[in-house]
Amino acid sequence: MVAQAAMASETPPASARTLSSAGTAGGTGAALVAKLGSARTAGSWIGDDGRPVVAVTDAQAAQTVRRAGARAKVVSHSMNELKSATVTLRSAPRVAGTAWSMDYRTNRIVVQADRTVSADDWSRMSQVAARIGTFVQMERTNGRFTTRLNGAQPILSTGGRCSAGFNVSNGQSDFILTAGHCGPAGSIWFADNQGNQQLGKTVSSNFPGNDFSLVQYNSGKAGEGADVIAIGGGKGVRITGAADPTVGQRVFRSGSTSGLHDGQVTGLNSTVNYPEGTVTGLIETNVCAEPGDSGGPLFSEGVALGVTSGGNGDCKTGGTTFFQPITKAMAALNVRLLVSAQNAGGAQGAAPAQSAPAGQGAVAPSAASPGSAAPVTGAAAQGETLLARLTDTRNVGPGLLVIAGSLIALVATRYIRAEQDRKAYQRYYSATWG
Repeated sequence: MVAQAAMASETPPASARTLSSAGTAGGTGAALVAKLGSARTAGSWIGDDGRPVVAVTDAQAAQTVRRAGARAKVVSHSMNELKSATVTLRSAPRVAGTAWSMDYRTNRIVVQADRTVSADDWSRMSQVAARIGTFVQMERTNGRFTTRLNGAQPILSTGGRCSAGFNVSNGQSDFILTAGHCGPAGSIWFADNQGNQQLGKTVSSNFPGNDFSLVQYNSGKAGEGADVIAIGGGKGVRITGAADPTVGQRVFRSGSTSGLHDGQVTGLNSTVNYPEGTVTGLIETNVCAEPGDSGGPLFSEGVALGVTSGGNGDCKTGGTTFFQPITKAMAALNVRLLVSAQNAGGAQGAAPAQSAPAGQGAVAPSAASPGSAAPVTGAAAQGETLLARLTDTRNVGPGLLVIAGSLIALVATRYIRAEQDRKAYQRYYSATWG
């Protein structure tokens, strides 16, 4: 089972141990792409054998790749051509329910349209694709491309139920980094269904365009367990840094609705036309997700990769899920990931520390290895901090709107600050809970 990879005091299964080479392989591929340039390459990915593969456009570039110990695949279209195709698609009239990404492995741009796209819009999109070239592939997909909010919950909310992502800091205050579509700036977040335990307020939100936001803790600090992603059963994965993913990399996603699931990165720099607007630069995966999982963490080897944006399908039939890259979000927000002091070079058992800024690489762990298992103990186990309750689906039941990482974005502070308003809120919605 996936969860076994993060159980304390257990040796990870062989399938999980192979993850340790994924970061190295991805780094080798990315370095070769940077060296050869976008006119001679068309992306890199991790092959089924764990070796990096680089798409190149000429024989000399292929030799350079092989000398570096990677595999080369000669393709017809460079990264420059692929990017030009996406620019053309973006400049066409926007069609909600469509998405496209670069498929490095097939050297194509794959355009997907969900069931909401009309025959006329499909025809127009197909004509645009045909003008670009045969390397643009059109596909119909099941379901709908939506953000992963749970708008059906009977709650007083501007956005619905979301999942918290990662704890970050600007050096003065601590924040939750989550999805931008979860709520606009000013949204109030609670950790209980009574509207009494206020966690914080959204102070910055970017959606559409991007999909990230910051929720500032009321106390200013994330507290104990800030570097641990809980995955249920009192267990958690210790987060040691942040990085960009590689196509083909095995990844894990955790959310308050569906819990822990794994899959592969299938594309980068993806664009999704949600009904609410267009989001670009996303990570595409075949990991499933469901409403309420929005904002939840994507990680691999204990390294933070992104937060859940949206997709189609569910965890019974499968589907496609897109993620906002965390490095891009942290750079835009000027924050750093909170990791334990031991992973940042400090003493073991010390309080959480800040990682290196986005763009300076992932933190190199010292006393703890990336993705090391960690029991959720102390205040975290008792539910006194937010991170300890993230994504533990045992606590998500009828009438429990936020426990285990589910958060409630209520309309405005004024509706719940006064006791009279709070009681009216409870009376009105109590009949429909559950």
